[in-house]
Amino acid sequence: MTITSLFDRLLERGGSDLHLTPGYPPMLRVRGQLVADGDQELTSAQIEEMLMPLLSPEQEAQFTTTGDLDFAHAHGTKARFRANYLRKLTGTGAVFRAIPTTIKTLDELGVPAGIRKLTDLRAGLVLVTGPTGSGKSTTLAAMIDHINRTRAGHILTIEDPVEFVHAPRRCLVTHKEVGEHVPTFLDAIRSAGRENADVILVGELRGAETMKAALQLASFGILIYATVHTNSAGATIDRYVNAFPSEQQPQIRGLLADSLAGVVAQQLLPKADGKGRVAAHEILLGNLALASLIREGKTQQISSFIQSGSADGMQTMDASLEKLVREGVVKPHDALEKALDKEAFTKLLPAS
Repeated sequence: MTITSLFDRLLERGGSDLHLTPGYPPMLRVRGQLVADGDQELTSAQIEEMLMPLLSPEQEAQFTTTGDLDFAHAHGTKARFRANYLRKLTGTGAVFRAIPTTIKTLDELGVPAGIRKLTDLRAGLVLVTGPTGSGKSTTLAAMIDHINRTRAGHILTIEDPVEFVHAPRRCLVTHKEVGEHVPTFLDAIRSAGRENADVILVGELRGAETMKAALQLASFGILIYATVHTNSAGATIDRYVNAFPSEQQPQIRGLLADSLAGVVAQQLLPKADGKGRVAAHEILLGNLALASLIREGKTQQISSFIQSGSADGMQTMDASLEKLVREGVVKPHDALEKALDKEAFTKLLPAS
């Protein structure tokens, strides 16, 4: 058993993740479910034997020192993997997330019109949110790809590690990896303003300083895409403001009100036919009315604000889930599990 053969098996089965854990056989995540690949349990020594040849001397030194390592690995021309090495009670383990080499288009993903609107912007902050493994990177890659194909400009991506690699089409594309090309996200964002970028993708907004720097760049007339880990548009705005000390929050609310162009909250659900997964989206689009809600701290009103903006391309998470159930794409119980207001959602479901 080699790491190369496990990568091949994961790709053959259309899986998204490979887990290597001492005391278990290799585990593959296929259509959202973890399944064992064979029954040969791996020892920590066997896992280390597979893992260490993938590392540079610097990466090996970092993993030896910290017991944790994130990096990207190219599996020939077949795929790239986002890798996380970790140490735990039972020994050394790893998780590999497959990053397809071909970037799916917005059409192939079948995204709602509201998301397409967010790719036509010229400035502002767009936040794509959702739990780990909800397809945020795939959606963002499609949005960046659309811009790359439809207008001229300079796209800068700042990630840890770099995931999707965009070939220049109509745009000049610069990829920067945190830790490799630049020390931190904050350093990269601060220097981005001097690099004459029209569109900047920030893999993840970590910490108040980074969040503030991204907001300031958006206010300078740059289009910023970034990810955060929340499950709704309202919660995303609260998370952003609450990352700052209370004395700074009014200023941040003001900056957000001026610069927030949209929020896409995304979740993945298994399809009813068992053939893959489908995304449900909550979409919030910025306008003057939203700006005043943010400035006044009335985020609890955002859900009803989204409902009233459905003609403009906005939709709540629960409305997106209800539509998927109505069309027979997902099963009612899977949608209910992801619904934000479960009591109200139960009433929307068809009686069975």
